[in-house]
Amino acid sequence: MNIKDIHNVYFIGIGGIGMSALARYFKFIDKNVAGYDKTPTPLTEELAEMGIDIHYVDDIKAIESVFMNSRNTLVVYTPAVPKSHSEYQYFEQHGFEVKKRSEVLGIVTKDSFCFAVAGTHGKTTTSSILAHLLNETGTPLTAFLGGISEDFNSNFLFKGDAFSVVEADEYDRSFLRLYPNVACITSMDADHLDIYGTDDELVKSFKEFANKLQPDGKLFIRNGLPLQGITYGIEDDSDFCIQNLEIEKGTYIFDLCTPKTTLKGVRFNKPGKHNLLNGLVAFAMAIEAGSPLDHLVKGLETFKGVERRFSYMIKNDNLVFIDDYAHHPTEINAVFDAISEMYPNKKVLAVFQPHLFSRTRDFAGAFAKSLSNFDSVVLLDIYPAREEPIEGITSSWLLDMIDNPNKKIVDKSNLIHEIKAQAPDVLVTMGAGDIGLEVSKIKKELEHAN
Repeated sequence: MNIKDIHNVYFIGIGGIGMSALARYFKFIDKNVAGYDKTPTPLTEELAEMGIDIHYVDDIKAIESVFMNSRNTLVVYTPAVPKSHSEYQYFEQHGFEVKKRSEVLGIVTKDSFCFAVAGTHGKTTTSSILAHLLNETGTPLTAFLGGISEDFNSNFLFKGDAFSVVEADEYDRSFLRLYPNVACITSMDADHLDIYGTDDELVKSFKEFANKLQPDGKLFIRNGLPLQGITYGIEDDSDFCIQNLEIEKGTYIFDLCTPKTTLKGVRFNKPGKHNLLNGLVAFAMAIEAGSPLDHLVKGLETFKGVERRFSYMIKNDNLVFIDDYAHHPTEINAVFDAISEMYPNKKVLAVFQPHLFSRTRDFAGAFAKSLSNFDSVVLLDIYPAREEPIEGITSSWLLDMIDNPNKKIVDKSNLIHEIKAQAPDVLVTMGAGDIGLEVSKIKKELEHAN
């Protein structure tokens, strides 16, 4: 498929974070863009403001006629959309070029010097830091991000097409559609077992991804993962290593050791060792674009963050309110560790919305153990996303496993009342579902109360 021959691009599931970044790209290069999604969101509203027509009913008649020409229309879909979707069925049966988002991402980036960020955790933050670093050093890049960068206020950046930054998503084995020049693997914890079945199959897929690199490509591996590559870590013997780590007023200060030199007094402002590791590997990858080290050091310090990745919503003497996308036990542990490091001896309330029935079932014990660490826990109902309910798998079932006397299930309509009643020193909201839509409401109410 040649992008130049495509005049129209139609998205089924256009409101997804990855899909919307691609939609922005095609609009940016002057293609006709339209799409379907299940519900309106702030992301779909932004796309509509760009002139992209979006409808919210699965109906072929709602699609503009210009997109009904199979010779010059590309149809992009997300695996989250069921194959029974009538629009998907129509395009498949009428000779259209129908491709997954990951395939299109591979096609779009194949002629650029491609940086790919893989791992079960940390992809969005790492790729956002990398895009920020490359942008700060004047690199002509296109970035497709899985979250809203606070540095760009977008999940898409276009400053040229010589280099590209993409997230290499393991879900549905999507990352095997990419052929990067430089890649990293941040983590390989068990996840997406609805796709892989076993942890071994997931690891096997990551190894297959590692073999997708270009012949002269470089692979960066977090120290300790069972793969060969350039290693990175904290206070260890990695090729890229952070040493002499200190915390000063919520900022990390450290020495950054590369295979060739040691950079002293480097600063990074995102809490959590997991974020520090993300920053380190982004720094190491950015060197491969020829970026000057002094500019990269400055870029690390000025990185603002990603929406819903340990994002401070309120930060004052009375209350700290943090919002995070954490939806896996390892991620919840990382959030807990970061809060404990930055706010020792503070009363912490965790509000968690489980994401997917299958993930809740597969990791229930680990979720319960992670959530038990907080002083108080509030669970919302499970967010189903692409799944149908699984009998017996509920938030009540998960709640019973949590070893914490301060635990309860709350309906979203009563959430703000419950938070105010508990009056925590630190509030953290976590989850990958629609809990993110509650955050601004919570912030508004708590700011008013304070």
